Amino acid sequence: MTDAQLTDELASRVMGWKVASGRFVKPSRSWIPKWRFAPLERLEDAFLLLDTARAAYTLSRSGAGAFAVSLQLGGGHGHASGDSKPRTITVALAMASGIEVDR
Repeated sequence: MTDAQLTDELASRVMGWKVASGRFVKPSRSWIPKWRFAPLERLEDAFLLLDTARAAYTLSRSGAGAFAVSLQLGGGHGHASGDSKPRTITVALAMASGIEVDR
C-alpha cells in the first residue's frame, strides 16, 4: 500500500471523510485538498487521527532516538517503531484499525 492509499484509507475510516479527486470531503460538505492532510509526515495530522479515533496510546523514545508507539483502538492493537514520529504514530493506528501496512 502506498502512502497516498494509506492516507486515503485513514481519512475515510478514522476521520469519516469521503475521498474525492484531489481532495477530502468532510461530513459538513466542506473539503480540504489532499496535500493539506499528511499524517505520515506532519505530527499535527498524526495527532488529529489519534484524537479523532480516541485511541489509548503510549509513545516513547529510545536513547538512540527511535520512537515506539503502542495503541489500542476498540479491540484492535497496533505497535510500530521508527525514526519518524508522525509515521510511527500513523502506522500503529493503521494496524490497530485493521489496515495491512508495509513497514
